[in-house]
Amino acid sequence: MEAIKYPEPQIRNITEKKLIGIPMRMSLADNRTGMLWATFMLRRKEIFNARSPDLYSLQIYPSDYYLNFSPAASFEKWAAVEVGDFEYVPDSMDTFNLNAGLYAVFNYKGPSTDTGIFQYIFSEWIPQSEYQLDTRPHFEVLGKKYKNEDPESEEEIWIPVKIK
Repeated sequence: MEAIKYPEPQIRNITEKKLIGIPMRMSLADNRTGMLWATFMLRRKEIFNARSPDLYSLQIYPSDYYLNFSPAASFEKWAAVEVGDFEYVPDSMDTFNLNAGLYAVFNYKGPSTDTGIFQYIFSEWIPQSEYQLDTRPHFEVLGKKYKNEDPESEEEIWIPVKIK
């Protein structure tokens, strides 16, 4: 059986982004992603100043999350969109400033349930690269080609990095 070939990332510096969305605490063992997105998508049209139709799935991990990895360790996950400003924030939604920084961006094609891309990133690409993981938010940009569990689905996976 042929090994899956994952894409090499582009290294990008981003400027600050303003996000509006809904955060939820969860863990991999208690994954509530479906509930989070179902809640957000029902209310998405209440955000009037979105910069694009792209969706942001953002994860904020504790600084020791990958040092002491456990599927039961909790983190904060957001379903959000990028906005131009925080002038109008719908009730029961929150704001988040995604700070500028360096990211490894993987253009991934395949079902969102395939964890192999993340195993590749963390166990192969990062250790063999000139970068190390940084303790800033991780996120995925879900654009018009995103189709969730469809094998033809496309998304950008943004991993925060810094030079070793």
